Amino acid sequence: MAKELVASPSWLSLSTAAACLATFAILLLFGRRRRYNRPPGPRPWPIIGNLNLIGPLPHRSIHALSKKYGPIMQVWFGSNPIVVGSSVEMAEAFLKTHDATIADRPKFAAGKYTMYNYANITWSQYGPYWRQARKMLLTELFSPKRLDSYEYIRKEEIKCMVKDLYESANKTIVLKHHLFALTLNVISRMVLGKKFTGKSNAVVSSGHEFFEMVDELLLLNGVLNIGDFIPWLNFVDLQGYIKRMKDLSKKLDKWMEDVLDEHEERRRKKIENYVAEDMVDVLLQLSQDPTLEVKIQRDGVKSLTLELIAAGTDTSSVTLEWAMCELLRKPKIFKNAREELDKVIGRERWVEEQDIPNLPYINAIMKETMRLHPVVPMLIPRLARQDFKIAGYDIPKGTQVLVHVWGIGRDPSIWNRPNEFQPERFIGKAIDVKGHNFELLPFGAGRRMCPGYSLGLKVIQVSLANLLHGFNWKLPGNMKEEELDMEEIFGLSTPKKSPLETVVQPRLSPHLYSF
Repeated sequence: MAKELVASPSWLSLSTAAACLATFAILLLFGRRRRYNRPPGPRPWPIIGNLNLIGPLPHRSIHALSKKYGPIMQVWFGSNPIVVGSSVEMAEAFLKTHDATIADRPKFAAGKYTMYNYANITWSQYGPYWRQARKMLLTELFSPKRLDSYEYIRKEEIKCMVKDLYESANKTIVLKHHLFALTLNVISRMVLGKKFTGKSNAVVSSGHEFFEMVDELLLLNGVLNIGDFIPWLNFVDLQGYIKRMKDLSKKLDKWMEDVLDEHEERRRKKIENYVAEDMVDVLLQLSQDPTLEVKIQRDGVKSLTLELIAAGTDTSSVTLEWAMCELLRKPKIFKNAREELDKVIGRERWVEEQDIPNLPYINAIMKETMRLHPVVPMLIPRLARQDFKIAGYDIPKGTQVLVHVWGIGRDPSIWNRPNEFQPERFIGKAIDVKGHNFELLPFGAGRRMCPGYSLGLKVIQVSLANLLHGFNWKLPGNMKEEELDMEEIFGLSTPKKSPLETVVQPRLSPHLYSF
């Protein structure tokens, strides 16, 4: 039978046709690949791509590579092509010209396991659900009217922080704890209607417990998980990240269920004259709206709530800590800020939000901090929805796109002495952080820009002003300015590796610290 099969003309014809077809398919596939004019970049290794070139601080590794390959380059993370833009021109081209083309997100494990299967703003795919959720946040939660209505919360929590610092006078403190308590309580009161820390704590067992959960959440949402780039290794979980994501998800979900149950019970008791008291109330009301294009499920409410608390808390506290670190290293800049505050505010009151437009040097310090220490050094990856061309190069559909704002902030063609902390560079210049100026993009730009940036700015500006206005600061012991550790940790945000320890002393009249 075997001999007859080999000798059969029909079998030979069929085999020849199949071989020709396979050869044609291979040539066609590789021909198409060769026709792509891809950006320059390092030659990838089989399987791992260029992951061998990425160190524990990926934004610094990418910066070193971009110096060699140019403002637009391509690297491979496993089998995934990653295009990186590291100049103002590339940032504008990606985030303005091609904004809609790269509006998707890659489906990383973090979004699946920690954010209820991509149900939040950050990781959800571009489409009806994402557009509806973003519109809800911008019109219902972050509108100017809504933010103004919560000003009293921000004011009260800053007073609480001031009081705590006053009671810690002449002692060495970990500043991060105070900043995190401030931002967490501001956000939690706005979102949940309750504080996490302090005597009125009634949500979790301790603010420190939630602090650790948020740290873990932000770390896991920013790590380079091997399984995201080499899918067939995903089940092995070589780095242990998937297990950590699942464990964290269980803790967060238990907490979120308690939060929603509490709000729904309160709503049932006031069903006839119910008025939304916080952002969770607003989200629950919207989830019942029959006119919504896409219904917001319970997991969507939990995911959006969790994102509001985690991102809102971390962004502000990390930026404030970096600002204080830089100021402690530059006493002259500290002195200039104090002179502005004493001139505009005086010594008999605290800084309020309406004072901020009259404090250009304080605003310059904030911008300079965001230039040198952007919370997200490489904006959260975008994903090309279709093929497109940029700067003469072909970018195929499915390519991930990174905008390297950390590198742009250190570009000597834009900034004089880019590695130095010089707030004066922003004085008299109309450069803002709202996504209009592509040399300074701490909150991103375009469709995927952080929707809560306006709240973050309010918290950072007035908090920084009052920290500088109300206290003298010095490093503990005999530590010198140049000895201050400025190392980072990479995650979804990039905080200081070793929390800042400092000694605080009141500088205003004693009666101003009594609330």
